[in-house]
Amino acid sequence: MSWLRAAREHPSAILFAVQILEIMVYPALEGSGIGRATFNALGLAVVLLALWSVRYSPGLTWVGVLLALPAASLLLVQVVFDLPVLSGWSSSFEALLYLYAAGCMLAYILADHVITRDELWAVGATFTLLAWAFAHIFTVCQALQPMSFTAAVTPDQPRSWVELLFLSVTTLTSTGLSDIVPIRPVARAIVMIEQIVGLGYVVMLVSRVVGLTVARTDKTDE
Repeated sequence: MSWLRAAREHPSAILFAVQILEIMVYPALEGSGIGRATFNALGLAVVLLALWSVRYSPGLTWVGVLLALPAASLLLVQVVFDLPVLSGWSSSFEALLYLYAAGCMLAYILADHVITRDELWAVGATFTLLAWAFAHIFTVCQALQPMSFTAAVTPDQPRSWVELLFLSVTTLTSTGLSDIVPIRPVARAIVMIEQIVGLGYVVMLVSRVVGLTVARTDKTDE
C-alpha cells in the first residue's frame, strides 16, 4: 500500500506528526481518568514510534528496546489502572529513550553530506524528542523534589504534563520561560542545560542542514 510504503520511507515524519498531534490534543485530556488514560496511550504510541525511528538510524536497536520495554510497560499499566504515581518511573525511562533516539537521529542526519527528505523531517523530530525528553526529566525532578516549579496561576500545586512540556519547548527554543518558573536549584540547573542544548542544536545542526541543502541546490542549478 502506498501509505505504508511512505511510512517506511519517512519514519521521522510519522514521529514528528504524532508529537505535533499530541500538543494539539493534550489540553483536552487533562483533568479526568479517561483523559489521563488517553494521554498515556498517546505516550505509549510515541515510545513505540521512537523505537521504530531508532531502527532506521545508525543506533543500536537493542539499546532502544531495553529502554522502551519498561517505559511501555509502565505506560500500559497506567492506561489500564490509572495510576498517576507511576508517572515518575515511566518518565525516567521515557527521558532516556527519547535522548537516545534523538542522538540516533543526529547520527542519521550527520552520517553523510546528502540531505534527504526524511532527514529534513528528522530535524523536526529530533527537536521534539529533545523537548519531550526534558519534559520527562522535569517530571522526574518534580516527583523527587516537589514544588520544583511554580507558576503565576496555582503556584502551590504540582505542574501538569502540559505545563512542563510548555516549559521545555519554550526553553529549548530560547523564547523565554513565560509563567512556568523553576524555583529549586536542581530544576534551574536542568533548565540551564536545556537552554545550552537548544542553542547548540540550532547553531550546529540546523545551520549545517541549511548549508548542505543550499549547496545541493547550487549544484543542481549549474
